[in-house]
Amino acid sequence: MITNAQTTTRVDEIGDRIYRISTPVPTVPGGFSFNRYLVVDDAPLLFHTGPRGMGPLTREAIAAVVPVARLRFVAFSHWENDESGALNELLAVAPEAVPVCSRVNAMVNGDACDRAPRALADGETLSLGSRSVRWIDAPHVPHAWECGYLFEPASRTFFCGDLFTQPGLGETPLTEGDILGPSEKLRGSLDYYAHARDTRAQLERLAKELPATTLACMHGSAWRGDGAALLRALAERVTA
Repeated sequence: MITNAQTTTRVDEIGDRIYRISTPVPTVPGGFSFNRYLVVDDAPLLFHTGPRGMGPLTREAIAAVVPVARLRFVAFSHWENDESGALNELLAVAPEAVPVCSRVNAMVNGDACDRAPRALADGETLSLGSRSVRWIDAPHVPHAWECGYLFEPASRTFFCGDLFTQPGLGETPLTEGDILGPSEKLRGSLDYYAHARDTRAQLERLAKELPATTLACMHGSAWRGDGAALLRALAERVTA
């Protein structure tokens, strides 16, 4: 469903009540896309806000699914413009919503939020109503000390942020094709990984603990398949 004809921002349901909001940016050489994910339940959650300049597009897309004022949680992997740039604009129109992030992020960036964040510990579960999400700390994977992710066990969806960043306009909402190849080709030309000493161990931990069958990528298509196997393959490539 196209929610903004000028930018071709669109909303697609990639799982039961899980919606991918995607805005293509053709002005970037080779094309690029920015994705946000909306989980609809008694307490709707948005994972990533998109850049500040895309705030109106994000609000418009959410409103095509649920009233923006119904948002209760606005979660993000780490503090960066495309993850959290439109956070305060969303909080202004969703009066009961709170930011959701890691404890480290709440410590170092919490005062940048117009509302006090809900800081989740590693492994902590947040109820949305009939479903829940679990926070996983992943410092420096791929970057930022405060980095972490969410996993929704009912649909086995891993909101994996900048992992598997793919170039292009992201026209395919959900694919079962190769995303490791394109993402690694992009990393080869513009490496955005921190390459911490425990990067491989962190990726292998994600593979072991998360039985993911859907990867909700922030850039490019979401992916369906054996998430653990793909994470292990990424660990091999990153540390080769």
